[in-house]
Amino acid sequence: MFLFTLVLVVLFLPEADNLKCKCEPGQYGTCAKEITECPSKYDCCSVTSQLYYLGGAKSKRNSKDCIMSELCVNYSISYGAYRIVQNTKCCSEDLCNAQINYTKLVSTPNRKKCFSCDEENCMKTLKCARDENYCVDVKGERFMMKGCASKSVCSDNFSLVMSQLTSRPPVAKISCCRGNYCNSASSTISPGSKSSASSTSPTLLLLLVPLLFSILFS
Repeated sequence: MFLFTLVLVVLFLPEADNLKCKCEPGQYGTCAKEITECPSKYDCCSVTSQLYYLGGAKSKRNSKDCIMSELCVNYSISYGAYRIVQNTKCCSEDLCNAQINYTKLVSTPNRKKCFSCDEENCMKTLKCARDENYCVDVKGERFMMKGCASKSVCSDNFSLVMSQLTSRPPVAKISCCRGNYCNSASSTISPGSKSSASSTSPTLLLLLVPLLFSILFS
């Protein structure tokens, strides 16, 4: 009798309400209305500020949305011709992101220097910025990139985070090191590999980030 009663209680328990968040759609947005009810897998509300540089051009993007807690990442990464900076604040109560302000992002140079690729040359000096305290070497089957990155980019789960954002499996290998110019320069790019730091029109700036991650994780 006790077991039967317990089963009935479980069956008729009210379902937990999904989290509600303030919505201002961004690049990877999941919401369409100003106040949206999040899908069950999204356990946080987010306030995300992004800053993109391409040559002398700069673009900013802000968004508020539902998000999975593991995607609440802050990072800065630069490959010479372009730099991507993201700051994400997350909270877990209904509409908790409504009163949170966007972060003003700046790209202040630091003392770190790394190698980057320019056309066929991978001995170009790149001055790092913000919290980019690591040099990175990114290699895929048909491309390679070198540059600066923050510690979060070098974490074990960064590739998995980007894979979830872009719905593509991570196939690029990201190697990080701490010393100046430690990301093993080579004067030329090996045959069959292509540098992604070749010149790009500033008009393509808004397409740069999704294209970058499509290259990295496809």
